[in-house]
Amino acid sequence: QAREAYSSEMLRYMPVGLVVVGPVGNIEFVNHQFEVMTGWEQSDVQDESALWRHLCVDAQQHATLLQRLNIGRCEVVPTGVNMPAMEYQLRSKSGQELTMEVSGRFLGGRILLSFVDVTQRKAAEAEIRWLGFYDNLTQLPNRRLLLDRLSEALTRSQRGHAGRGALLLLDIDNFKSLNETLGHQHGDALLRLVATRLSNCIAGRHTLARQGGDEFAVVLEDLPTDALEAGRYTEQMGRSILEALRTPFYLGNQDFHVTVSMGAVMFCGAGDSVEELLKRADLALYQAKSAGRDTLQFFDPSMQKAVSARVEMEKDMRLALERHEFDLFFQPQVQRDKVIGAEALLRWKHPTKGFIPPGVFVPTAEESGLILPLGEWVLYAACRQLAHWAQNPALAELTMSVNVSPRQFYQPNFVEQVQQALQVTGAKPSLLELELTEGMLLTDVEDTIQKMVQLKGIGVMFSLDDFGTGYSSLSYLKRLPLDKLKIDQSFVREVVTSTNDAAIARSIIALGNSLGLQVIAEGVETEAQRVFLAKNGCSYWQGFYFSRPQPAAEFEAWAHAYGAEGKALSEAG
Repeated sequence: QAREAYSSEMLRYMPVGLVVVGPVGNIEFVNHQFEVMTGWEQSDVQDESALWRHLCVDAQQHATLLQRLNIGRCEVVPTGVNMPAMEYQLRSKSGQELTMEVSGRFLGGRILLSFVDVTQRKAAEAEIRWLGFYDNLTQLPNRRLLLDRLSEALTRSQRGHAGRGALLLLDIDNFKSLNETLGHQHGDALLRLVATRLSNCIAGRHTLARQGGDEFAVVLEDLPTDALEAGRYTEQMGRSILEALRTPFYLGNQDFHVTVSMGAVMFCGAGDSVEELLKRADLALYQAKSAGRDTLQFFDPSMQKAVSARVEMEKDMRLALERHEFDLFFQPQVQRDKVIGAEALLRWKHPTKGFIPPGVFVPTAEESGLILPLGEWVLYAACRQLAHWAQNPALAELTMSVNVSPRQFYQPNFVEQVQQALQVTGAKPSLLELELTEGMLLTDVEDTIQKMVQLKGIGVMFSLDDFGTGYSSLSYLKRLPLDKLKIDQSFVREVVTSTNDAAIARSIIALGNSLGLQVIAEGVETEAQRVFLAKNGCSYWQGFYFSRPQPAAEFEAWAHAYGAEGKALSEAG
């Protein structure tokens, strides 16, 4: 009797739920763990019908479990046979849904049921599966699930079970600069907003995934079998995405304008692989960026050649930095009859290909990130040249104008970088002029002003390059601590023959003068252009009419000659 009491007590407190169903379906025993897990006590479940009625989520589940239990009462089922464990969604007395593994053992006319709560384990497994296939930041499918979905879509298309398909790859233009400016917390918030807007465009009809970073992918399926119609649908979808993302995003108490570049590739039937489709879409994405961003480009086989050339150029540029192949040329800036400064212009002479135009290699430098070490080299080289000119009385007061790329300017340590370059070279800060572009002002005006004020505090000057070609607000312009405006050469070129360009030039000159800024015109190539500018209040000029960009020694000789000529003219006058 003591042994039976001990066994009963042990069963009552076992860590699994136990229920003994008697020969006529009566509940003979319910242990403590079952009551704790489900909330149902033995008084609530006096027979098996009540047990399953309380536990089951629906009537079908109730009937299935009763059927399995009734098998155990058949004489053909011998004692000791186990009822295999199965997983069920059951319900506690409080209404909570539980995932339970239920198994049984037939003991004569009785059935011993065991209940194991696997709710937390299943939730953890589901979370692990989710993390393996979904992006935690945007809740979108990740690259792994994208590859699976793309593979399935490709297989269905190859077997003729679906129409044509398409893959779109898109990434946010200039996101790295934006992320560095906003901070990663706001950058992540922007990615979530973009993901939401993309999801609204797709509306659940196709697969949308986050590849990683700021790159997203869309897999379009069941497109028309006609290639032209499928292409039109893909283009329409791409254009709708581009348009949707052009609406400003409100973040951090201000509006941010976001655009994306997008590459598309179609697929249908055999001959394609997932890897090949991704490669082609990526090439098309690169082509979209080369075409000016905020656009959609379809894959074209000729892209491969262009991309190969870009890869080769990037490799050559890395070697060029190591081998000191880059040099600075200087184009004079004049005020009537005297030289007042020079603009430092980067030049690259390749050992076998000769001079490579900046318009060819600079975009590659910006996309690859090489613009950062290259921009730093330019800054130091320009400051060294300033320090060298300081030793020559005829050149000691010349200013040096240096272009600054957006990525370089928005580095957190940019101010320190400039200060260090001046300190190391010994150049005079008041003779260094940093050129910014209007497009840079759209990213973060407050950060721009803060950095400019810091550098102005040590004497560095600032000019706004290519003025009139961007979108800067005049309300921002008056807040910037600028020294100069530069009229873009596209307006100067036709200033004598085009009434529109003449009006724009006059307006820029008037605006600059009203703000107390020097106004310098770029691209002056003829005497007629110079005379027009002078008559309208612009007496600072730069262009081929005076001199092309030259190496340092040639520039210095030219500046001496021009200075001597100007002095003679002044004395004669």
